[in-house]
Order: sequence, then structure tokens, then C-alpha cells
Amino acid sequence: MLKFEDVLAGCLKNDNKCKEVVYKSFYGYLMGVILRYVNDKNDAQELINDSFIKVFKSIGQFGFPKEKADLQKAFKGWIARISSRTAIDFLRSRRTYLYVDDIEEQQQPLTELNAISQLNVQDIMKLLGQLPETHKLIFNMYEIEGFSHDEISKMLNIPESSSRVYLTRAKNKLRMLYSKSLISSYESN
Repeated sequence: MLKFEDVLAGCLKNDNKCKEVVYKSFYGYLMGVILRYVNDKNDAQELINDSFIKVFKSIGQFGFPKEKADLQKAFKGWIARISSRTAIDFLRSRRTYLYVDDIEEQQQPLTELNAISQLNVQDIMKLLGQLPETHKLIFNMYEIEGFSHDEISKMLNIPESSSRVYLTRAKNKLRMLYSKSLISSYESN
């Protein structure tokens, strides 16, 4: 069995067997990343394949960590960034513009999603899947990927205040959806 660093070295040499190992090893992981952005499985599969093409083309740019024990973790983070940006580019290309009503940020109440820690992954994915596309995109970029509002505004070519408003709306919508799911689960019991 090859060590992970040997597999990556093989990918650098354009070895198809090593590429296949990476593809099979991380396909499911990237599916999870991509599905945070798109709901359609066909789009997700296409985006995963596009992501792997980018990964293999730019694998020479991957910064190997000092500790070999951190190699797989660093690689996962690197390919997750590539795939999330691939999904963002895909969503951006489908949308000619992003629009937010002229609502001041101060009019949007700041709230916390305390109950989200009690949900399992499938519940969270189901709730995120019910958000409007732009809300979901910005929620993922800010809360999950860790982009700042400034970075989001530059990537999506929207004002920074729009990013904040979309995030607030996404949180409010998630809270409402979560409340509805609690009520319906209570009623069914």
C-alpha cells in the first residue's frame, strides 16, 4: 500500500493510478463540500469532476506541511477550497446579477443559531437546501468557508453590505425553518 505522500508524488508525475487513488479517496468528501452550495446531484457530480481537474492541474502548487502527519489534513483543506470556489464560480456564472432590497443593515436583527449544535449533518444539509440560492451561497462562504464580507463582496461583485444582509436573512430563514421542523416533529410524536 502506498503512503499518501507517495500518492501525491505520483500525481505530480502525472501517474494515472495515483490520480485514481486520490479521486476515489476524496470523491465523497468533495461531494459534501459541493452539496453545501448546489442542490442538484448532476451539477454536483460535474463540479466535483471540474474540481479534480483543477486539483490535478495545480497539484504542484500545493504547499506540503512540515509535519507529514498533517499532510492529508492539509490536502483536504486545499481541495475543499478549490471545490468551493469551483461551486461559487458555477453559481456566479448562472446568475447575471445578485440583488438585495435597499434595507439597512441596522434594520436586520442580529441573532444566534444556538440550536444548530443539536442537529445532525443530514438535518443541517436539509435546512441549508431550503434556503434561496444566494442566501445559501453567502451563508456557506461566511459561516462554513470562513470568508470575510469583504472577500465575499469582491468574489461575487456585490456591495459588502449586501453580503451582510444576505447572511442575516439566511440566518433568520434557517431559524424559521428549524422552528418549523421542531413543531412538525413535536406534532408527529
